[in-house]
Amino acid sequence: MSDWPSHGGRPEQLLPRFGLAGDSEVIDFSANLNPLGPPPWLAQRLAASVAELAVYPDPDYGEARDAIAMSEGLGPEQVRLTNGGAEAIFLAAALLARQGVRRAAIVQPTFGEYERACRHYGIAVEHVELAPGSFALDEASAAEAMRDAGALFLCRPNNPTGTLIERGIVERLLVAGRRHGAMLVVDEAFVDFATPDERLTPLLARFDNLLLLRSMTKLYAIPGLRLGYLLGSAATVNAIAELQPPWSVNALAAGLVAPLLADRDYLARTRAWLDAERPWLQGELAALGLDVVPSHANFLLFRDVRLQDARGGSMPALLEHLARGGILVRHTHHFIGLEGAWLRVAVRSRPENRALVEAIARWRHP
Repeated sequence: MSDWPSHGGRPEQLLPRFGLAGDSEVIDFSANLNPLGPPPWLAQRLAASVAELAVYPDPDYGEARDAIAMSEGLGPEQVRLTNGGAEAIFLAAALLARQGVRRAAIVQPTFGEYERACRHYGIAVEHVELAPGSFALDEASAAEAMRDAGALFLCRPNNPTGTLIERGIVERLLVAGRRHGAMLVVDEAFVDFATPDERLTPLLARFDNLLLLRSMTKLYAIPGLRLGYLLGSAATVNAIAELQPPWSVNALAAGLVAPLLADRDYLARTRAWLDAERPWLQGELAALGLDVVPSHANFLLFRDVRLQDARGGSMPALLEHLARGGILVRHTHHFIGLEGAWLRVAVRSRPENRALVEAIARWRHP
């Protein structure tokens, strides 16, 4: 299935599979971005910052690091700014390789960049698979992986399932990892959408084998600016700083960190939207007879088992039906354990979510 796009938000790659123009107008449910769009002040701020393009940014991004540290209750020495969440993932793998880690475990199904980053740095990969359907973690298997491998990667809330591993399990895995000299790398790219607050930042005071990865592109809908960061012990972050290329984050992106974190109104509007739309969309999809995974993120994973049994159809066929109706959703062909039998949809505005529900209803009851 390597010819399927490896990421969402790429209509120009997916639509031609169905004989559709790549620039066709669609409602894009395939990328997990805040439908509120970037904060309204951002465009003007960028325009006013054009002069900054003529000078090199601070190589340590002191202002941005201070803002993140204050927001997280950490010291600036525990923060490293990155070029999006992707660079954070690759820097984590680079650190493991520098430390001599030869094998890492990854909780699957999940974002494919963890494995890609590990293999890029010559780290062998083993999988700890979540239970089919419920996507619960077998804690004993994960602990065994922490014992045998040099690191464990997990996404929390997980992409694409939206599930969230309990904090108590995470703490026990950290204890196991510390006992065996293993690092736990937790991608919190979607933690801003979890309720209540599920950030693992407080655990950094107790565990120096914890590394947290964050992305600011999902919450603030700025994927084109590439903005993320790493959180860890001062020693870990210092080691990562030695591996990061200089000036990997541009001045315009770095200059947005402090004002983005200070925009409490935007966060409140985001929370109000998600608190209304996530349960509504989950309930509507379930009412259609779909198997929907309860989500702690801004997306939902679902399948249509009855449709497959009764009509010999498949989720890829539903994917095509939706695409032909102007709705783009995320396939799951690249996710280990899913192999295309599920679809993932971002939570969007009520009119857009209603359009999705109505299109699926037409598919199930033509």
